[in-house]
Amino acid sequence: MTSFLAKAAVALLAAAALALPVRLQAQDDPRPPQEFVTLGTGGVTGVYYPVGGVICNLMGKTRRAREHNIRCTVESTGASVFNVNAIRSGDLSMGIVQSDVQHYAYRGVEQFGDAGADENLRVLFSLQSEAFTLVARDDASIRVFEDLRGKRMNLGDPGSGNRNTLELLMREYGWTADVFALATDLKPAEMAGALCDGKIDAFVYVVGHPNGSIQEAANTCSSHLVPVTGPKVDSFVAKYPFYPSAVIRGGTYKGSDADVPTFGPRATLMASASLPENVAYHVAKSIFTNFDEFKSLHPALAGLTPQNMLEGNSAPFHPGALRYFREAGLEVPGSSE
Repeated sequence: MTSFLAKAAVALLAAAALALPVRLQAQDDPRPPQEFVTLGTGGVTGVYYPVGGVICNLMGKTRRAREHNIRCTVESTGASVFNVNAIRSGDLSMGIVQSDVQHYAYRGVEQFGDAGADENLRVLFSLQSEAFTLVARDDASIRVFEDLRGKRMNLGDPGSGNRNTLELLMREYGWTADVFALATDLKPAEMAGALCDGKIDAFVYVVGHPNGSIQEAANTCSSHLVPVTGPKVDSFVAKYPFYPSAVIRGGTYKGSDADVPTFGPRATLMASASLPENVAYHVAKSIFTNFDEFKSLHPALAGLTPQNMLEGNSAPFHPGALRYFREAGLEVPGSSE
């Protein structure tokens, strides 16, 4: 027994010695205790996931420069609606959310009618514009949105902002899923494969460009992007101003050489009012003080400016983000906090 106790004492002393440099390093580090945040994005083939990675990478860069002590990790999720609900429940610290879903969640309408208004939702900043993108097989005879009637159509992942936007536009046309020969609910990663395998005739993806799933469809089988325009679309955009007109540049994808007019929301970075102010401040500062690098890390971000990243929101800005924007001399639309 004495031998055992002696060995245990030696082990404890060794462990203490190993821990000593870490403890001394922590004492020398002027930063506050380490904090952890999780950023919800979307499917791995979409734009949300890599854009979330860009945000966390720049947070990592400024953490290594000892500007803060916040570790940011990215999580692939079911996208906008999932992210809003997870922020509300406290399962996510932040999430990327379409501006339309932001609008509905903050007011407690549409798919959030049962849950009620989430008045604790806060905006950090806006991200890329997202286009309502209709992709069709060349042999399906789909040249305008109305041609979808009687076709095999993927409505999208239930609960996603992607599907919500499509169903709202269908409502403007007076359509239900019954107008399609087949209505599927495939996830983004499954859509291009189903299109090229001949299982569906078309799918819609509300997303920034270029996009991997749409690139896959364009390169794997004969397909094209379909313009989404006309009187009913004009009426729809007027009714829902968080869906401004958009254009997908010609040549972005094989088979679509001309510009493709459509509409679409903005992606926005959201959090709860309970997110610590210093976290929101350093997220904003990490992006805006490394802005050229930020824009260069994904093509969907190339058209952003510091000012237009403060536009297109329905919920209030987080006080921490506001503090940075005011320090940077940026004009914040409609801020009152």
